[in-house]
Amino acid sequence: MSIAIPSLPSSPAPGSGPLALSPEDWNWVERTRDSLSVEAQIAQLFVLSARHDTLAEVDDLSAHAPGGIHRFPTHDLDAAWAATRHALERSEVPLILSGDIEGGTISAPFTTAIPNQMGIAACDDPALSADLARIVARESRALGYNWSFTPVVDINRAFRSAIVGTRSYGSDPQRIIDQARAYVRTLQAEGIAACAKHWPGDGVDDRDQHLTTTVNDLSMAEWEESFGRIFRALIDDGVMTIMSAHIALPAYIRARWPDAGRIAFQPAAVSRLLNEELLRGRLGFEGLIVSDATVMGGLTSWMDRAEAVPAVIENGCDVFLFSRDPAADMALMLRGLRDGRLSERRLHEAVTRTLTLKAKLGLHRMSLDERLAPIDDVRDRLRRPDHLSIAADAAGRSITLVKDAQKLLPIDPTRHRRVVLIADEGSSFFSGAPDRSFDPLRQALEARGFSIRAFDPETMPTAQDTDLILYLIGQETTPGLGHIFLDFAKLHGSARNAMIQFNRDIPTLLLSFGQPYYLYDAPHIATYINAYASLPDVQTALVERLLGDVPFAGVSPVDAFCGKEQLKW
Repeated sequence: MSIAIPSLPSSPAPGSGPLALSPEDWNWVERTRDSLSVEAQIAQLFVLSARHDTLAEVDDLSAHAPGGIHRFPTHDLDAAWAATRHALERSEVPLILSGDIEGGTISAPFTTAIPNQMGIAACDDPALSADLARIVARESRALGYNWSFTPVVDINRAFRSAIVGTRSYGSDPQRIIDQARAYVRTLQAEGIAACAKHWPGDGVDDRDQHLTTTVNDLSMAEWEESFGRIFRALIDDGVMTIMSAHIALPAYIRARWPDAGRIAFQPAAVSRLLNEELLRGRLGFEGLIVSDATVMGGLTSWMDRAEAVPAVIENGCDVFLFSRDPAADMALMLRGLRDGRLSERRLHEAVTRTLTLKAKLGLHRMSLDERLAPIDDVRDRLRRPDHLSIAADAAGRSITLVKDAQKLLPIDPTRHRRVVLIADEGSSFFSGAPDRSFDPLRQALEARGFSIRAFDPETMPTAQDTDLILYLIGQETTPGLGHIFLDFAKLHGSARNAMIQFNRDIPTLLLSFGQPYYLYDAPHIATYINAYASLPDVQTALVERLLGDVPFAGVSPVDAFCGKEQLKW
């Protein structure tokens, strides 16, 4: 079932909005668009994903002549450079290169690793946030990126959410606005298009849109005061792109159509009301709308592929993100155009806006070396001493002491020499994510005189052989987890051992290098710290603070007590 709404004047114009162009650049957009066949125009709407730095993968993707390629982090700079260079050489229409450049675990090891968004927010310093964004922009530009699918502007309201968590700036809309503005302004000033996500706003539903369509079930008054306020602020500030997600906003749909039924829960990526009427018409957004990944369960469980492919563009998105079978999906888009499920108006608008973004970034004027410099020049621009210094400062400043009801801190190797580590390093969905390890923390403690041993479920620690237990939890936000919780069965080696708790007999400290809400599952652990990311700089900075060498400075971006008084004691 579809909803008829008036046609909106959403065609991009060369002289207004965040994608405003000079007459010369606008002429390039029109000439390029009009020179393309229908099939080539459709291909321009697609951004395909690359997960391996091989020339064969580049050849496979380039054979479809997509508008862009999305690159996930990988481990080998030389291979990444060669694959990127090959992709740029293969493209006739300038190729846009995008990435989820979010920090934390979503970082290539040859770049400066910065905290994730929650860690940045915990520093509570927009000037520092701008400095970190400048590092991201300059190193990303050096690697050939033009478009970052950041910042995440979701509100961390549902503390059990596994997908918002450390990707968010927190729970306060004003803090989110302040942080996101600093990030967007800096990124775009450095020549990288920013992308506010995930429209119309995640964090109310504790489910994961990677797995199913999720629901923002706020009333419109509540939405306007929270998500609406955030998106309006960034639109007014000139954010170039917004990502439309697989999230429903039933209050708006029902306000327009009281008998909407199932359609009230339609994902935004295929909702004309949410994209064209609310985002463009009511909020006045004139930039580019990109869908969230179309391979996600939030879309694939809602409608079949033959319907979904043309529906994404027809209902307001300008770019179609990811495909497991590009040739098949491009054929479905063409079939949708021929049978009327994709209008010529929307194809024209989407292609025009995609080319306009490329022109706004100046891609059509750049030489190959300007797009991606020779490898030695690229290497010189990465992990510069000043970049590493700023990132290390942020890593330390982010660490947040949530509670120390037992007055355990500072620890010292005289009273707490024998330490047992109970650790879960966590995992990451993202291709190329750095290896996860607590070795930096262990080595820093041992260098200060502590005797460290790993937990052995066959030989439980006792007050006679253990002076301190450290729980180390490393799970940052990653798709596909469903929900977050402190898994004592996994930590202690069995479901039976999960019932054994040590905190009344042995001083115990819970350290989260990821999600900020683990205290909910361990309310009686009296000392709890949120460090947000397991980056080596974070771990070494934490040891300095555990021993009292440096004070804790982090300001929690969320209520780490989850609204439960019990957790405070």
